[in-house]
Amino acid sequence: MSRKYFGTDGVRGRVGATPITPDFVMRLGYAAGRVLIGESQMPAGERPQVLIGKDTRLSGYMLESALEAGFSAAGVDVILTGPLPTPAVAYLTRALRLQAGIVISASHNPYQDNGIKFFSAQGTKLPDEVERAIEAAIDQPIACAPADGLGRVRRIEDARGRYIEFCKSTFPNDLDLRGLKIVVDCAHGAAYHTAPSIFHELGAEVVSIGVQPNGLNINDGVGATAPRALAEAVIAHGADLGVALDGDADRVQMVDAEGNLYDGDQVLYAIVRSRARLAPVKGVAGTLMSNLALEHALAKMGVPFARAAVGDRYVLEMLNEKGWLYGGENSGHILALDRHTTGDGTIAALQTLAALRQNGGDLRSLLGGLVLYPQKLINVPISKDFPWRTDARIAAGLAAVEARMNGRGRVLLRASGTEPLLRVMVEGEDAGEVAAMAEQLAEVVRAAVCG
Repeated sequence: MSRKYFGTDGVRGRVGATPITPDFVMRLGYAAGRVLIGESQMPAGERPQVLIGKDTRLSGYMLESALEAGFSAAGVDVILTGPLPTPAVAYLTRALRLQAGIVISASHNPYQDNGIKFFSAQGTKLPDEVERAIEAAIDQPIACAPADGLGRVRRIEDARGRYIEFCKSTFPNDLDLRGLKIVVDCAHGAAYHTAPSIFHELGAEVVSIGVQPNGLNINDGVGATAPRALAEAVIAHGADLGVALDGDADRVQMVDAEGNLYDGDQVLYAIVRSRARLAPVKGVAGTLMSNLALEHALAKMGVPFARAAVGDRYVLEMLNEKGWLYGGENSGHILALDRHTTGDGTIAALQTLAALRQNGGDLRSLLGGLVLYPQKLINVPISKDFPWRTDARIAAGLAAVEARMNGRGRVLLRASGTEPLLRVMVEGEDAGEVAAMAEQLAEVVRAAVCG
């Protein structure tokens, strides 16, 4: 059964258009509250409690108030954190033994977008069946709880400090970052007041960029989706390396002293290789977008690799099914389940730096060990209801490119789970051929979409 509102990462869209309106978000909060009350086994006289965090978008204030109203009407208590990374909300939900965590964020999207993400009491993404139950309740009338049964709202004042200490606890106690000069790019997002402190308190000299949010500049020319700013800052400041997070800090990209960029596949490989020196690694989960070089490199290490659908929730599902600990996406979502229950850009960077400290050398020698195959990704705007899977023109174009690649790479078409885009990806040994084939297929898709 398909979901009407929930995508691969919660409910997301343009602010002011359904579903990101005050009315809808209030009903979403109420529906989620009623589902939580039905599922929780609270002692008599106690109410379920949820944690609400957000990134730095101006619209977060409006949506936070709407969620508060919905949960309160359902009889659910609310704890507010203010701006806080998505993985911090997952951690605090679990640490405080709450019934759910909610994040108001559109992650790497521009400020005009926003979204609502949910975490379970265990600090993981909500199961599909719970999301379907919430969707089924959204269109039901709001029946406000009695006045003495309304949920209360309070703010937790030390959320930032708790999360900072948690992140530091994932770094080996016998190591530090002294002697390293690190540029930290927080994308004017939720990590602006956490990530620089974490690296500084572990001993690094920190240069911070992307730490002046104004509600409208999140992900604007900075952060993991615009890493050129980080590369330029690393070179300008003579830093040893750089770390770029996205707007809600659940993904990471890294840059070495020469300004070379390393993506999630390379970060994941470095973490797994470091862990494998200490104990056997049962397996690694990637996605359909993971670079073929990662799969080949892990095979040389004797580590099984499996591909999930795109989206960190699907990587997590695969890890749980197989009993594995490590997985991720080339976009920078990295899962290290021996450290956290969800993807965390800051913690992924810390694990990479721990590997650097343990193995010596510099970031280039550590992450450059995995040489990625050329990969070209083109996003083609497409309406949600366009039948691209069954379109004869697209099928013929796909077959032609696959025949041209002749087993020397991969071709992939997939719809974005968060935006009205069809992603056209070609990967292979020759960069020129890859780029030409990707553009050829993208042009076929554009022609089919335009009729």
